[in-house]
Amino acid sequence: MDNKTAFVDVLYDQLKDHLDKSKLNSMIEKPKKESMGDLAFPCFELAKVYRKSPQNIALELTKEMTLPNLFQNVEAVNGYVNVFLNKEEVSSYTIQKALSKKENYGNVNIGNKGVITIDFSSPNIAKPFSMGHLRSTVIGNALARISEKCGYNAIRINHLGDWGTQFGKLIVAYTLWGDEQKVKENPIKELLKLYVRFHEAAEQDEKLNDKGRQWFKKLEDGDERALELWSWFREESLQEFTKIYELLGVNFDSTHGEAFYNDKMDRVIQLLEEKKLLKESDQAKVVEIDDDLPPCLIKKRDGTTLYATRDLAAAIYRQDTYKFVRSLYVVGNEQTLHFKQLFLVLEKMGYKWHKGLKHVAFGMMLKDGKKMSTRKGKVVLLEDVLNDAITLAKNNIVEKNPTLDSKDNVARQVGTGAVIFHDLKNYRLNDIEFSLEDMLRFEGETGPYVQYTHARASSILRKGDYQESNDDVNISDVEAWSIIINLLDFPDAIKRAYEGSDPSQIAKYVLELAKAFNKYYGSVRILDDKEHKQSRLSLVHSVQIVLNEGLRLLGIEAPNEM
Repeated sequence: MDNKTAFVDVLYDQLKDHLDKSKLNSMIEKPKKESMGDLAFPCFELAKVYRKSPQNIALELTKEMTLPNLFQNVEAVNGYVNVFLNKEEVSSYTIQKALSKKENYGNVNIGNKGVITIDFSSPNIAKPFSMGHLRSTVIGNALARISEKCGYNAIRINHLGDWGTQFGKLIVAYTLWGDEQKVKENPIKELLKLYVRFHEAAEQDEKLNDKGRQWFKKLEDGDERALELWSWFREESLQEFTKIYELLGVNFDSTHGEAFYNDKMDRVIQLLEEKKLLKESDQAKVVEIDDDLPPCLIKKRDGTTLYATRDLAAAIYRQDTYKFVRSLYVVGNEQTLHFKQLFLVLEKMGYKWHKGLKHVAFGMMLKDGKKMSTRKGKVVLLEDVLNDAITLAKNNIVEKNPTLDSKDNVARQVGTGAVIFHDLKNYRLNDIEFSLEDMLRFEGETGPYVQYTHARASSILRKGDYQESNDDVNISDVEAWSIIINLLDFPDAIKRAYEGSDPSQIAKYVLELAKAFNKYYGSVRILDDKEHKQSRLSLVHSVQIVLNEGLRLLGIEAPNEM
């Protein structure tokens, strides 16, 4: 049993007539100062119930408390019940739990093996994989891993943007200015040039946009030439994307893009008609939602479908196929209205599972304070950034550790880790300013700092010839306590990350654990004291296990040497 649960149980014995365990658990705080205890329960909410001051309630609660061995003593201070943990008991318990559970330490069984689908990354074909796509990709990948840590069966879905009017525009651009040989030699960059050229030309000649819409209609109607070009563009794009995903260590269970749902949209429209939800508006078909939101457009006046139609078909297909209990859409916050409409239409259609749907919004990746735009050619290619990061990591390794084996592999781990961590350490709703310099720093609050700490722990274990044993661990080092407190918090950090769909909780956690360990390393001679060496190495091993697992949840590898 962990210390927080034990504290809740003690409080529950006295407060069960007024508070349930879930509420009690949410009220437990961590004091800002170590001198105020390790856990605190505020009594202010109980003042109205008991008609007493919070100070008196705290005093009465502490008088009647019987503390288990995990706790040393309890105090009532200014309306709080503060408990102090038994440091030696808790240290031994925590280290042994981490060592016995290994990579399973911190597992939280919230999901009970239920399916959670996670729609993330979803780049548009025939466009380069830019830094703008990084956020959805790494946030979604981390959430899939965190969900699995919480007992869910995560289904990773890459809903490729492989349909829509933009492909009509691209076909027009290719037929007007395309060079087949150039496209074959460098497909994505050439297709991007054509796409940008189309939009520049369309600003002078509006008829080009009409031609784009006409070609997309041909594509929807199964025109042979349109389908041939579309298939070619799609295949070339997938090959390019695969390189990026391999570098990032990301994989998917489904790559069904928008085009996959073409033959499933008639069923959606039929269902909407049967439920008398489809209305005509200005020759288009819409579903009216409520007074606060605009109608959801299902079919344009020219008969072509939209994102909403496909996303309705996709949601129904995923429920039919996977029977999910939750479904996350990791998509930028500019799509908030779209997902509000989507979820409300599914509710109106009578699908009770709509309650499990969630839009996991995130802020933009900015360049010089502005959104990156593929249309205007203002784009930073993710592959270039990753390659630059890997090159810089390799240079650092050659300079600092020239005898290191497998330099290329470690450089890949560190370079990609730097890019991923730079994104995930930020709360997802915040915009991030793209800065190659900040991203590739190897000191401070960065991925490489945490990776280096893991490598340092691994090195100590090798030098100390550490052998695991079942002997009791007795850590009396005062300097170790901040590490123990951090280790104790790992399951709660995972829970916070899952409940808030917020991988930054894990990134912040591993940073704090790394800082605590490095402080300990700087003040304690771990290998010099034979009497305490084994226990101290057990502490080091527990840190190594948890840092490795924390980084893995973020989609980052942990080198044993750097």
